[in-house]
Amino acid sequence: MKKYGVNELRRMFLEFFESKGHLAMKSFSLVPHNDKSLLLINSGMAPLKPYFTGAEIPPRRRVTTCQKCIRTGDIENVGKTARHGTFFEMLGNFSFGDYFKHEAIAWSWEFLTQVVGLDPDRLYPSIYQDDDEAFDIWNKEIGIAPERIFRFGKEDNFWEHGAGPCGPCSEIYYDRGEKYGCGKPGCTVGCDCDRYMEVWNNVFSQFNNDGEGHYTDLIQKNIDTGMGLERLAVVVQDVDSIFDVDTIQNLRNKVCALAGVTYETDPKKDVSIRLITDHIRSATFMISDGIMPTNEGRGYVLRRLIRRAARHGRLLGIDKQFLAELSATVIEDSKDGYPELEEKKNFIFKVLSQEEEKFNKTIDQGLSILSNLEASMKEEGKTTLDGKDAFTLYDTYGFPLDLTKEILEEKGCGVDEEGFRAAMEEQRTKARNARQTTNYMGADATVYDEIDPKITSTFAGYDHLEHNSKISVLTTDTEVTEAISDGEHGTIFVDETPFYATMGGQTGDIGVIRIGDGAEFVVEDTIKLLGGKIGHVGHVVKGMFKVGDEVTLSVDAAARANTSKNHSATHLLQKALKTVLGSHVEQKGSLVTPDRLRFDFAHFQPMTKEEIEKVEALVNKEIQANLPVVTEVMDVESAKKTGAMALFGEKYGENVRVVSMGDFSKELCGGTHVANTGVISVFKIVSETGIAAGVRRIEALTGDGVFAYYQELEDRLNRASALLKTTPAELENKIAHLQGEVKALHSENEALKSKLAKDALGDVMDQVQEIKGVKLLAAKLADVDMNGLRDLGDQLKEKLGEGVVVLASDKDGKVSLLAMATDGAMKQGAHAGNLIKGMAAIVGGGGGGRPNMAQAGGKKPEMIDEALKAAAELLGEQIH
Repeated sequence: MKKYGVNELRRMFLEFFESKGHLAMKSFSLVPHNDKSLLLINSGMAPLKPYFTGAEIPPRRRVTTCQKCIRTGDIENVGKTARHGTFFEMLGNFSFGDYFKHEAIAWSWEFLTQVVGLDPDRLYPSIYQDDDEAFDIWNKEIGIAPERIFRFGKEDNFWEHGAGPCGPCSEIYYDRGEKYGCGKPGCTVGCDCDRYMEVWNNVFSQFNNDGEGHYTDLIQKNIDTGMGLERLAVVVQDVDSIFDVDTIQNLRNKVCALAGVTYETDPKKDVSIRLITDHIRSATFMISDGIMPTNEGRGYVLRRLIRRAARHGRLLGIDKQFLAELSATVIEDSKDGYPELEEKKNFIFKVLSQEEEKFNKTIDQGLSILSNLEASMKEEGKTTLDGKDAFTLYDTYGFPLDLTKEILEEKGCGVDEEGFRAAMEEQRTKARNARQTTNYMGADATVYDEIDPKITSTFAGYDHLEHNSKISVLTTDTEVTEAISDGEHGTIFVDETPFYATMGGQTGDIGVIRIGDGAEFVVEDTIKLLGGKIGHVGHVVKGMFKVGDEVTLSVDAAARANTSKNHSATHLLQKALKTVLGSHVEQKGSLVTPDRLRFDFAHFQPMTKEEIEKVEALVNKEIQANLPVVTEVMDVESAKKTGAMALFGEKYGENVRVVSMGDFSKELCGGTHVANTGVISVFKIVSETGIAAGVRRIEALTGDGVFAYYQELEDRLNRASALLKTTPAELENKIAHLQGEVKALHSENEALKSKLAKDALGDVMDQVQEIKGVKLLAAKLADVDMNGLRDLGDQLKEKLGEGVVVLASDKDGKVSLLAMATDGAMKQGAHAGNLIKGMAAIVGGGGGGRPNMAQAGGKKPEMIDEALKAAAELLGEQIH
């Protein structure tokens, strides 16, 4: 058998499946696209999930890939064994509802035996225990003897991940020979030793799991097969581990040469050699996909890999920066399958060198502090580092917790992780409660303060909406960075941009920044910063962007056009207001967006309906006049001589833009405008309000906004007409008729309520008591509201002549209380307000009022009798 190299095997696999009608797709980025469930792509099928679920239509129903993958679940074991690694390549062939078990099994056998040339007698398939269909294919179609087909349970040969598509697997094992075995009797497929190595896994996605363990057949059956490229190379090249295959061995030898050590002479050094070899592969590929070292998420995975590799380099005695040099070997050996590595070579070296340098600055201090802490622990007989000390190392010396753990583990010690987390939380709380961070000017400090002050941008968007330029700076939300990638939020700065940044009341442009067809960034806002910098704020939809990239910037043409209409309309509005209201009108602020315009101006009273109509008519007249909009750049003095309106208090540079609309309006303005007022189409004021003393605000619409406004009004009118079962034309008559009906019904209702209240009360005059010579009528009613009580109170007061009337009612579980006192009663000391206050407390409520009349509410109807009894006592206390 020929010992093919890694790059040859990759090419052979993809070409084989292309010959079987598969589309060979490039490896997807390690950054998952629209998939929040993953930090990094960890399998060949992960980036193809949308095709399996049906969320997206695949470019072809048969696809083959060699996918770069990273798995960090076993990161602690990398280096300690020859089995573990974080980076690997996954070869895969996929069917989305096309072929199924017969073809998948036949092609896996054909590739391994006929293309690669593995000995069929050394290959053993395994199947899921209940999958008789797969058993028959292996036995009857491929010709494998039954005793060489192994049935395994769910744990080994059934692929599922919670709810969703799932199915049985069929794996193929290769017998590497006795030299790799454990020598135990009965050693066979499934043994933990290294003799029987799984090289291929066919997953037959044929069921749907509802999450409760109930399985139904999928209408579209899929094939997802995978094979680790490095693992296949181990078998083909007949070597001990992945660290011995051609390309990785080449990298391993480079590590040894840099350190001046030999592999397999010192087990401790071998750990470092393997760790560096693995981690530099991962770091190189991650950086090529735009992942930057940060303190969270996938950026932290990268930072951790780089720092671990740098530290183990020191343990091997490498006393210089070495990661970029190793990365060059990775690129040289992998560019055959991943040409993007070569294209981004200098960028990868730069990021690695910067991060390594950063780490080198802190590691010496950190190591010396840690060794002092270790000595103290030894003296005190402790084996666990205090959490606060571990946090100080992290906070002051940039020493990550996992690095502290790793160093201490090598000495048989541990870290109090709970204490570390508590110290971190305490510091976060302090920071939250502290004053907001500000820069030296007292403004809130932002990531933009870290940008080189020499960086500036030029606006090139007055005449065109698309422009090519070079990225000068990139930031995430928290730091200046060399690259941003899929799903990340950030800000792009370029040398020249057609995007207008928020200024002078005009909101910033939105749109898209692209690199060919490969990368896309959606611009959600454009901001202007100190030093003339223009920032495009948004998020990466796909691909990656790095400093120095040539990009195409495309402004959203519709949004810009609508913003320009609204901006030009504010100029016409300002002149119309001066014409109608007087020359005292002065702009106090404005806001121009694609949807509407807002204009604040000095004026001492609300505008009348007639004034608003006049202003609106004047603006529309100038729109219809198709006035040319002309822009001239001149010095400030010349501009003032032309009579152009300048904003009070606004700072202008030496040269300014003068925007003229025919002979009607002339203003200094840096914003974007229509070429002709006719483009605005139509103007409508929708509100006029006061916002401060002597300042009024107009909100208005133009063009499509006006048509949308009238459409909404029309829809509302139609909905209102439908509710009243009439037509828009008859709506006024219908409303007038209903109002008459409502008035009549209201009168009738009030009369009925009054009658009901009287009936509920009955003849109560025989309940009148005399308290110290003042008559008191205290009565209870059921189901009467406060209006009803007031009507009854007036009638009873009249009947009583002189005295005090107290009424209490229970309606819907709520209490209403009313007290009325006549003039004569008040002269003797009666006070309705104080009386009601005392009663209200008894029924669990509150209220009060004047001496002659008061009312209250409560929520304890069962206490009404008690409150009425109390009325007599309270009144007795008042009379003198």
